[in-house]
Amino acid sequence: MKADVVIIGGGVIGASIARELSRYSLKIILIEKEDDVAMGTSKGNSGIIHAGYNADFRTLKGRLSIKSNPRFDKLCQDLKVRFKRIGSLVIGFTEEDLKRLRELKKNGEKNGLENLEIITGNKLFELESNLNPQAKYALYAPSAGIISPYKFTIALADNAVINGVKVLLETEAKNIRIKERQVCGVVTNRGLIETRTAINAAGLYADEIAKTAGDNFKISPLKGEYQLFDKQWGNLVNHILFPIPTKLSKGILVAPTVHGNLLIGPNSYRVKEKDNPATTKVGIKEVYEGARKLIPHLPHQDLINSFAGLRADIEGRDDFIIEASKKIRGFINVAGIESPGLSSAPAIAEMVCSILKEVVKEIFPQLELNYKDNFIETLPEQPRFIDYINKMEEWQEIVEKDADYGEIICRCEKVSKAEVLRAIHQPLPARSLDAIKRRTRAGMGRCQGGFCSPRVLKILSEELEIPLLRITKKGPGSEVLKTKTKDMIKERGVKFKDEVRV
Repeated sequence: MKADVVIIGGGVIGASIARELSRYSLKIILIEKEDDVAMGTSKGNSGIIHAGYNADFRTLKGRLSIKSNPRFDKLCQDLKVRFKRIGSLVIGFTEEDLKRLRELKKNGEKNGLENLEIITGNKLFELESNLNPQAKYALYAPSAGIISPYKFTIALADNAVINGVKVLLETEAKNIRIKERQVCGVVTNRGLIETRTAINAAGLYADEIAKTAGDNFKISPLKGEYQLFDKQWGNLVNHILFPIPTKLSKGILVAPTVHGNLLIGPNSYRVKEKDNPATTKVGIKEVYEGARKLIPHLPHQDLINSFAGLRADIEGRDDFIIEASKKIRGFINVAGIESPGLSSAPAIAEMVCSILKEVVKEIFPQLELNYKDNFIETLPEQPRFIDYINKMEEWQEIVEKDADYGEIICRCEKVSKAEVLRAIHQPLPARSLDAIKRRTRAGMGRCQGGFCSPRVLKILSEELEIPLLRITKKGPGSEVLKTKTKDMIKERGVKFKDEVRV
């Protein structure tokens, strides 16, 4: 297999780069070791598009997040991804906090941010009536927003596929093949991909990929835990609420989600394992108590999910690494993309494209990167039952054209059978229970899949034409069903008879 460019990693950064590069006449392959994109940091984060006041204006984090923020309105409109620009408030309680808020405001203005405002007094509680009554100050940033990070990643990948990118899932990069200080291939668990350019967007594992190409930096994961409340609490706050940030994190936030839930978290602590997103009792308590400092009357009930995400923090560096290797031609590192990585993704992709053009000039002087005439900018509109709850006459017209829209598979999130079928057959198709969940939200509601999971399993089995026993939750090794009931009864019956004989 051959490619002009191989992108290693199917998170939001890899998918953004793939979509941006698909504007050019190149043969592009994106590889991801899991069974779907958005399986790492891109699914376990706050889903915040930051305004850009926090990152130092002299860093890539500062410049790229500011550059990206205004683009999310059109980008999400093109990709049919929900995005809400609800604004953020950093809450202060003391004179020392006020000093820090003024520093953040000054830094944001150096980044080029406008409309930042220090709010005090009654106006603060007019914006957030449930805020801790001891709060005195806030930095208001109206340009901050919320998004579904995994839906955004999937949409980017879908658009890239439509424009010719080949996505290989369950394909893990093992090594970078090098000849005469030049990339000549990417070795994977499924064989060699011949290429002269490779982009390392491997997230938590970017240091390990870089090492195979002779570049050295160390990623030390930071874990953050979250709690998600039922939709009845989604209007408890109107904005994204942050505490005063620390050097380690932006703190435990309280925010509505783009789908109407209430999200709190994350805490932040260093861990050794890169593949352990488990939550802890201590962490859950820390997150809840931290969130109560902002909103004292948090619910004690209606918690529907707890989860954790891992961030790729680079030891000894407080900035992204986005650069061509100085040791190997054709190799580009895009590493340490922690917060505000999601917010910076569009500008990161553009920066990588610019670097790639320079790399190509060096190793392919005869090749010109020309824009395609037929690049497809948008994804098509797809009807969702939840958007038609108050427009049932219009929904009935859709059902009359396709009866599968009339069968509701997930009652909590109002997902129809047609939406599940569409997820299985979209450009980057869903092949597991969790992949369906990320695309349709079937299983993300109050019952967490108790009602819809058996139905989704059956649809997957029928559409993929594979036995139910081979359907997985999230790829090989996570098969949902172990055996058929009648086979289990038959096996136990034989064992019982043998025991009686003895």
